[in-house]
Amino acid sequence: MTIGALAAETHDGRTAGDRSFLFVLGSSRPDGNTEILARAAAEQLPADVPRHWVDLARLPLPDFQDGRHEGEGWPVGENEEALRRATLAATDIVLASPLYWYTLSAQTKRYLDYWSGWMAAPGSDFQERMAGRTLWGVTAMASRDDAVAAGLETTLHHSAAYLGMRFGGLLCGSASRPGQVRDDAAALVRAKTFFQREAPLARFPHARGLSGTEQA
Repeated sequence: MTIGALAAETHDGRTAGDRSFLFVLGSSRPDGNTEILARAAAEQLPADVPRHWVDLARLPLPDFQDGRHEGEGWPVGENEEALRRATLAATDIVLASPLYWYTLSAQTKRYLDYWSGWMAAPGSDFQERMAGRTLWGVTAMASRDDAVAAGLETTLHHSAAYLGMRFGGLLCGSASRPGQVRDDAAALVRAKTFFQREAPLARFPHARGLSGTEQA
């Protein structure tokens, strides 16, 4: 998927005040359970809220190369630049990843790894621009116990805390076979109000209860 194709997936509604959602799909399976659940939640957004959908399986990226200490860094590919621009264009970023080995899928983890490169790029203001935005998570897993996804939720929460973002939480659904999440009535009910919930500023556990001066 190129920059033009990515732009073509923009939702038609562009009259919203100050919110724009980027849904990052991290499944290896097209139209998977996690995507179904994410789209169920997205349907509840006001019609005039812009939203982009990016399928990482259709937006191939090379494995992340850490060039922070190599002077000039690394060449930026077209797909990487498209993804960076889409990320910075959104006020709300939704990582929709199935639960693989109790954490993010490989595609989704690679996307977060690229955040490290975007922060370290010469002259980058990526970290400053991400501060104050909101990170959300959506996942489907075989278990019906949401606690099984605690590792994934911690990854997202701490990533948000590191960048000074807000964290809206994790929407979990139970499914294994294709389309099975549609049978999880409780998850579909939670999806109706998921994006209406408060998204507090993410803070590391050791920073909670500290004053602004102490945190600095």
